[in-house]
Amino acid sequence: MHYPDFYTQVPPIKLYDPLSDFLGTFEKGEVEISYLDCVKLAGHSCPTVAGAYLMVQEGLRALYGEERPVRGSMKVEMKRNESEGVTGVTCNIISFILGASGITGFKGIQGNFSRNDLVFYSAPVPTELRLTRLDTKQSVNLSYDPSPVKTDEKMMPLMGKNLQGLASQEEQKMFHTLWQARVEKILLNRELHSQLVTITKD
Repeated sequence: MHYPDFYTQVPPIKLYDPLSDFLGTFEKGEVEISYLDCVKLAGHSCPTVAGAYLMVQEGLRALYGEERPVRGSMKVEMKRNESEGVTGVTCNIISFILGASGITGFKGIQGNFSRNDLVFYSAPVPTELRLTRLDTKQSVNLSYDPSPVKTDEKMMPLMGKNLQGLASQEEQKMFHTLWQARVEKILLNRELHSQLVTITKD
């Protein structure tokens, strides 16, 4: 399996997963979720997947500081309906990283380790996303805007030719390169993250 090198250059999100610890899935329940893992879940790498990853990364940093975040112990509230725009794609990534699910999620073991009823859409929150720790009830509100990282002017015409099956092999490769170059800049240019992700505490 081949993919752009920058996927593995993105710092992984490190969590403690009490369910994994209890069942002996991962030693000491220590779990790392990588950007590559999220790409596999989504089936593609794009600014939306990158933005979901960044919002979780920044949100966990604000909620936990240097403490290792606890997987399955956060409520996820999305401002929009799951079928609106890229909300569903964004929340799938967030849900995967945080071990949070809606009504279809894992219901736990004798009242412990449940992952269901932690994801809510059309929630009365001020921004795109709110994350809330279940233990402390602390919340952060987050939103993401990739527009500061501009799209190369050649990318959309190339996308059109690729969609119509009219692109040459060279044009296909160029489109791939330009598309992933924008995602790479979103993820790896730390100086831009404060422009891309807005975060406020309640």
